[in-house]
Amino acid sequence: MRKPDLIEKVVIRSGVKKKDAKPVVEAMLAVLGEALAEGQEMRLPPLGKLKVNRIKDLENGTAYIVKIRQPKKVGGDAGPAGKDTLAKAAE
Repeated sequence: MRKPDLIEKVVIRSGVKKKDAKPVVEAMLAVLGEALAEGQEMRLPPLGKLKVNRIKDLENGTAYIVKIRQPKKVGGDAGPAGKDTLAKAAE
């Protein structure tokens, strides 16, 4: 998903106008990016708990290897094979 897609989904879900949603989404992404850069652990329901496992400096930027743990959903769907859902940044 790209930022324009995210903004559109926020507009649809919230019912606010795009011109009102765009600066809020951009500010939220900036705050999340800063928190990740500082290695902060975040608890953001319903997204889940985010924790930076490793930080790797690359010649064109920085790679953050992040663990995301989401609570089990109602109905027992916890992701593939019933395990916690993990997302890792591409190295």
